Amino acid sequence: MKKFDREFFRGFWALVAPYWSSEQKWAAWGLLGVVVGLNLGLVYISVVFNRWMNEFYNAIQALDKAKFITALYDFTWIAGAFIAVAVYMLYLSQLLQIRWRTWVTERYLDKWLARQTYYRIQVFERTTDNPDQRISEDINALVNLTLNLGLGLLRAVVTLASFVFILWRISGPLTIPLGDMGELVVPGYMVWAALLYAVGGTWLTMRVGSPLVVLNFNQQRLEADFRYSLVRLRENSESVAIYGGEAREKAGFMQRFMALVGNFRQIMLRQKRLTWLTSSYNQLSVVFPLLVASPRFFAGQIQLGGLMQISNAFGEVHRALSFIVDSFVGIAEWKAVVERLSGFAETMRRVDALRALEKIRTTPSLEGKIKLDHLNVQLPDGKFLSRDINLCLKPGDSLVVTGPSGCGKSTLLRVLASIWPYGAGDVCVPGAKEMMFLSQKPYLPLGSLREALFYPANVRNNGTEVQEIMDLCSLDHLRDHLDEEGNWSQTLSPGEQQRIAFARIFLLKPTHVFLDEATASLDEATESRLYGTFKERLPESVLISVGHRSTILTWHSLHLTLKSDGSWQFQKTAAA
Repeated sequence: MKKFDREFFRGFWALVAPYWSSEQKWAAWGLLGVVVGLNLGLVYISVVFNRWMNEFYNAIQALDKAKFITALYDFTWIAGAFIAVAVYMLYLSQLLQIRWRTWVTERYLDKWLARQTYYRIQVFERTTDNPDQRISEDINALVNLTLNLGLGLLRAVVTLASFVFILWRISGPLTIPLGDMGELVVPGYMVWAALLYAVGGTWLTMRVGSPLVVLNFNQQRLEADFRYSLVRLRENSESVAIYGGEAREKAGFMQRFMALVGNFRQIMLRQKRLTWLTSSYNQLSVVFPLLVASPRFFAGQIQLGGLMQISNAFGEVHRALSFIVDSFVGIAEWKAVVERLSGFAETMRRVDALRALEKIRTTPSLEGKIKLDHLNVQLPDGKFLSRDINLCLKPGDSLVVTGPSGCGKSTLLRVLASIWPYGAGDVCVPGAKEMMFLSQKPYLPLGSLREALFYPANVRNNGTEVQEIMDLCSLDHLRDHLDEEGNWSQTLSPGEQQRIAFARIFLLKPTHVFLDEATASLDEATESRLYGTFKERLPESVLISVGHRSTILTWHSLHLTLKSDGSWQFQKTAAA
């Protein structure tokens, strides 16, 4: 258990420490200092209010109208100060939360997007579920819960220190007769009563509520799985509609949803038991101090004001000591969030560390050439797709890669893109900004059609060229929609999407282009026109195409044939 706690807090510290030592540290610590000061101010106002209660109720007991009115006047500024401090503490706490969340979110996005980590996690490290949820929701929960629980704990400690002294002073001693043995005098007995009451409640709460940590962790995962399945339907709505797969999709949705419901029912049952305990505990705490202090009141040792002051002080001590009881659900959620984010951070670290073990050595090409030297391409299980490939492409060369399905054609392009780690050998390719990869289903980002045309670059102010290229790619019917926002991957047909991908090539003019069945949804005439336009506009660019159509051989001077046994054949085409 100690090792587990040590590892947990080490992971928590690794999550939160970077922000507090970052370039924003002075602003962060300053803002935190103000929030802590306001938090302590609330405790001080509570101490002042406790003294006010003594005076107010004593005035009522003595039927002293003048003191009663004076006490009401004092209450106005006490209440006003409390409201002002509470408002600004909330506002500045939220300001600190959003600044902290912004910094952490940007840091995680950098790590997730850097060096294709997002891709490698999905393909090679499937132990981490829903990284999108961990970035969008778990970071927010971590920051929110850490601040709230941390400030709550601080306030509980300061409140305890302040009111224990007050309660010790005003509660006086309790004399317990022991018959022939004399009597037992318990000084500050209300402090001991509060301590025993809170310790007992905390112990019971932890016994009853501890399973909530695992249940909350699972609930977050199941919620994310269900939401992701719904998003998948939206992204593939046309395919599902064509197949008529609504019933199958609903069955899958309900299977995930019922798993979510089953786990939530366990949370309900556990929280029901916990609520029975905490509600009973909190309700009893209302009368408990009055019952314990009433003997001294009826004996005339304290006045009504003293009784109410004792009750209020006991309540503050009780709440401070009951911090774990009152915050247990939040603590359970916080613990689950820390574990999820720690696991995500560890996965990204592990994925990045695997690069050192990769045997495919990629070096930058300074001459615009692509060289493969004794390249072996493998699957994760070690099976060879291609063995000992050697070739060199210079600017202006065009290569078509063919072969049976599953022989590794698309995987070879992944090697050239530096996102496939399985294999060995040397690869020399240009920088990422000089290359463009087009898949069978192009990626169209959310936003305007103009932004989709220039992806991944920023939009350039060349309206005339855009119009010309849209005409060349048979996209003239979309010219009036260039600045419309939309989900274009759902709006446009597969053929239109592939023509937009070619328009990107002509707009951005990469020096090296890789096409992975990028014309599969086009008719042969359109395919021929686009390849011809490419040769005309980018004659010095290196072109590598993967496909099954024999028609594309016409547009390539070199031919690489991959075979199922891992061998390969390299030759010139008739077009050479």
